[in-house]
Amino acid sequence: MAAGTEVRHPIADPSGQPSGRRRRLVPVLLVVGWLVGVGWRMWLSRHVPLPIAHTDEDSYLHTARALAGGPGGFSSENGPLRRVGYPLLISPAFLGEGDFTDSYRLVQLINAVLNATVLPLAYLLVRRLVPVRRAVALAAAAVAATLPATVFYASVAMIDAVLAPLVLAWLLAVHHWVRRPGPLAAAGVGALVGVFHLLHSRGLVIVGVHVGLVLLLFLRRRTTPAQVLAAVLPVLALALVNEAAIRLLGDRVYLLGDPPGGGTVRAVASGAGLLRVGAAVATQLWYLVVITFGLAGIAWAGAVRLLLRPTPDPASASVLSSATPATPATPVDTSAAGGGSAADEAATRWTVGVAVVTSIGVAAGASVILAGITSKPLDAIYGRYVQMLAPFWLLVGVGMLVTATPRVRWRRAAVAAGVLLAGATLIAARLAWVAGRGHELRYGGFGAPDLMALTGGWREFRPFTGAAVAVASCLLLVAAVRSPRLRVPVLAALVVVNLGTMQVITDRLVRPMVAATAPTPRVADLGVRPGDRVWASLGVQWVLRFNLSHQVTWADVRWFVDNPPADADVVLVRWAPGEPDDWDGDRHGFVRLGGNPEQHWAAWRRR
Repeated sequence: MAAGTEVRHPIADPSGQPSGRRRRLVPVLLVVGWLVGVGWRMWLSRHVPLPIAHTDEDSYLHTARALAGGPGGFSSENGPLRRVGYPLLISPAFLGEGDFTDSYRLVQLINAVLNATVLPLAYLLVRRLVPVRRAVALAAAAVAATLPATVFYASVAMIDAVLAPLVLAWLLAVHHWVRRPGPLAAAGVGALVGVFHLLHSRGLVIVGVHVGLVLLLFLRRRTTPAQVLAAVLPVLALALVNEAAIRLLGDRVYLLGDPPGGGTVRAVASGAGLLRVGAAVATQLWYLVVITFGLAGIAWAGAVRLLLRPTPDPASASVLSSATPATPATPVDTSAAGGGSAADEAATRWTVGVAVVTSIGVAAGASVILAGITSKPLDAIYGRYVQMLAPFWLLVGVGMLVTATPRVRWRRAAVAAGVLLAGATLIAARLAWVAGRGHELRYGGFGAPDLMALTGGWREFRPFTGAAVAVASCLLLVAAVRSPRLRVPVLAALVVVNLGTMQVITDRLVRPMVAATAPTPRVADLGVRPGDRVWASLGVQWVLRFNLSHQVTWADVRWFVDNPPADADVVLVRWAPGEPDDWDGDRHGFVRLGGNPEQHWAAWRRR
């Protein structure tokens, strides 16, 4: 992780406690931390009884319900990018004939259980990459596990809830494969890549990176044909699982999304288009640095140095063990680096290189796809796609700080500050340029909720405020980690910041969204019961229409314009007394069951 001239004395665990006892304590702390993490995520979810991230949540939930044997529904996906991995994962929540709210809670529990595994995975990863004390590794893992970028989507039925732990597991597997090559390790990496492909279209980038990694390892004679086959077959197998599940669903889930095509090509097939995409990529990468308190910038500065340095002689000692030996009173803990061999450094280099390419690839792929959606304004920022990488870069940034000399720390902090200020300037120029032409870029809660909370920018993008927050945090961290005694307390303070940020997001963003999108009363309270054939009018505001439809667990609620279908028993329509578009059910032979005139919807039953 650091050049031989940069490494300080090896980090030793405090003496005075038996090593075996410490080793037994760590798994206990990780299990307890995981359980606390699950409970905290469920506590944050208590305000969210219905979907708020439309239409993605609706698509996943309809598909999961269909996979569990229930009715289907619409999906906003398109054919080429359609994935069924996440619906498969949450489909057990829809077994039986339970109330939708109960099923939704089970989905949140599945999310929480998997999302909280970031803690043990982060601990294992940081211990493999850098020689830090167990206490520092635990504290860094706690920061990664509480990052809002990690936690936010656990409260909703979104694939992003499970991607952060999957990224850590994948990069941990890559490190293990390079360090100890073998068919089983190769198959493990391939299986995780296949899971990525099964879960989301972002997996296409991961698959591309995986193919490049396999080819490079093979050309560098670091792997064998048998391992290449073991690394590739799981990806193909899980791609076939995706296709098989889609065929199994048939037309029970119907797609409303437009396949990427001419619009995407036109969006990038010009100099101006490429500039827009480049600005979007830079904005997402800048966002990663801000939400990791500048640590991603420090990590990238160290990663470039690490990747450009000549490959060491495998027979030579690792740079991670090139420091002055410790005295017997402070035994050196080299387990984090596997004994400090050249194989460990090589594995770290390959892992960091894979992460760098993946970060750029995901940001670029997302920007290209989003640029092709011409039916909506472009986003000022859409950090959702790169959020899954934030925990990894935070962990690497911590390692880069702890293992470097003070001079190198400040140099890397200067690089991070430069990235932050340059990015803020670029973003401000982009916003001004668009505004000067009478347009505006979209800025919403799901684009960057943590950035909104950190900058107070609930209604406007504040790039310089974000840069200032991250630069200040970065400088404080660099100053504090010089003292080994302050490292754990400072990281613990970041955990507190994360907890507070999530509470602010919940109060200022999530709860208002729930209040605006939760229809009252429930359709069951109006007498709508299983067996009723229910249709919904397009006159009902779309978010309310979707959440009303979710409560009809026994059927797929289809839409109509004005005249209800002949087979409709119950219709959900617009209720706007005194307005021209108020739906009159009397002339269609219906009687009103009730509804909410303030939310402009009502349920009517055929006489």
